[in-house]
Amino acid sequence: MSRVAGKVCLVTGGASGLGRGAAKRLAAEGASVVIADRNTEGGAAVAAELGAPHRFEPLDVTDEAGWVRVVDATVAAFGRLDVLVNSAGIAVWGNIEKLSLADWRLQHAVNSDGIFLGCRTAIGAMKITGGGSIINLSSVAGLIGVPDAAAYCSSKGAVRMLSKSVALHCARAGYNIRCNSVHPSFIDTPMVDGVVTGAKDQSKMRAMVTHAAPLGRIGKVEEVANLILFLASDESSFITGSELAVDGGLTAQ
Repeated sequence: MSRVAGKVCLVTGGASGLGRGAAKRLAAEGASVVIADRNTEGGAAVAAELGAPHRFEPLDVTDEAGWVRVVDATVAAFGRLDVLVNSAGIAVWGNIEKLSLADWRLQHAVNSDGIFLGCRTAIGAMKITGGGSIINLSSVAGLIGVPDAAAYCSSKGAVRMLSKSVALHCARAGYNIRCNSVHPSFIDTPMVDGVVTGAKDQSKMRAMVTHAAPLGRIGKVEEVANLILFLASDESSFITGSELAVDGGLTAQ
C-alpha cells in the first residue's frame, strides 16, 4: 500500500466520479491528496472521508487565479507537488448543426482551458522540486468521433494533443515531468448516469452504454483509478506523451 508513498497529488474534479475514485486510490497507496472542485460540499466530504493529511481546496478550473491559489496552497501545505490529475470535465451534447456557440465555448472552457491552466501552473511548481507526473483525463471521444458530441469530441481531442506537446516540452527542457492522457469510455459515474437518464428512451440508451465495449459491460471507476495510480507512480517512469484507453476494447474495433 505504498506505490505513491510520499508523493503530493492534486486531483481536480475530486468531489465525484473519476476524480473521487482517483483521489481515494492515490490516498490508499500513500499519497497526500488535495481534492479540488467547484462543488465545495462534495469536495469537502471526500477530504473528510479520507481524513488527515488530505485536504480540500475550492477550484473553478476555468479561473487562472484560482489555479495559482490552489497550487500555492498545496506547496505551502506539503512542500511540493508531484502529481496533477486533471479530471474535472463536463459533457455538452449537440451535433454541429444544433450546438450553440455559447455551449461550444463552455465545453472548451472547462475541458480544454482548464487542463491548459492546470498543466501550466503545475509545471511551475514541479520543476522546482525535481519533476512530477501530469495525468490528463480525455475520453475515447478524443480518439474517435461521436456525431452528437461535436464540442465534447473537440475538447477531448484537444486534451490528447496538448498532453503530447506538454510531454515533449518538459522532456526537452529536462524538467523530469511526464504528461499522459487517459481515455475512458463509458464508466459507471454520475456523468454517464446523466446521459442515460437524460435520454428520450432510457432503456435503449442504457443498453447501448452497457454493451458499447466488446467486453460487454460498462467500466468501473476503480479500473480508471488503477491506471491513474500507475501513471502517478514511478512504475511508469519511462512513459510520457502517451494516450491510454480504458474502454473494454471499444476503440480497437
